[in-house]
Amino acid sequence: MDQSLITRVPTAYDSLVLKSNEIGFSMPSDIYVGSFLKTLVASKPRGNFLELGTGIGLSLSWMIDGMDDQSSLTTVDNDSELIKIVKAYFENDDRVSIICQDGGDWIKEYQGERFDLVFADAWPGKYSHLENLLKLIKPGGIYVVDDMLKQPNWPDGHSDYVMKLIEQLEKRKDIELTKLEWSTGIIVAVKK
Repeated sequence: MDQSLITRVPTAYDSLVLKSNEIGFSMPSDIYVGSFLKTLVASKPRGNFLELGTGIGLSLSWMIDGMDDQSSLTTVDNDSELIKIVKAYFENDDRVSIICQDGGDWIKEYQGERFDLVFADAWPGKYSHLENLLKLIKPGGIYVVDDMLKQPNWPDGHSDYVMKLIEQLEKRKDIELTKLEWSTGIIVAVKK
């Protein structure tokens, strides 16, 4: 098996990678994480999905590619410049809501339907607001975080936050989780 052979790459992906390089975006999602998310999203027909930390839209492109026509996806980021770029690619897809807001505030204010899958790729929902976010996931819903293995762009002391998150998740009785030392380091948890 050659895991580097990734088929069915989203149409927008290569263009987003170029744009990411052009603007010097230093936190792009790993292609393996994207492919993994696409597979998970495809397992939830008519799903309601959430991404916290839109970034430049790389993982978003994979998630959209895995969705069926009856699914919906909300993506949240607080960087208005990145949101402008993402809207240029995806705002015409009526299944997708692109929100420019602090993720923690969004989590606290959200009143809608619970989610079938949440990809937390930002501080809120990962290192803060975790309890509130997990309440927004349906039973059988999936919680995914990446970058659990040391990354070159981590600031000093970030490893401590990662270890605390892992310990918190391991102690929870309302989820089943698997830790994967693969790609950037992934935790997948399913809500009981």
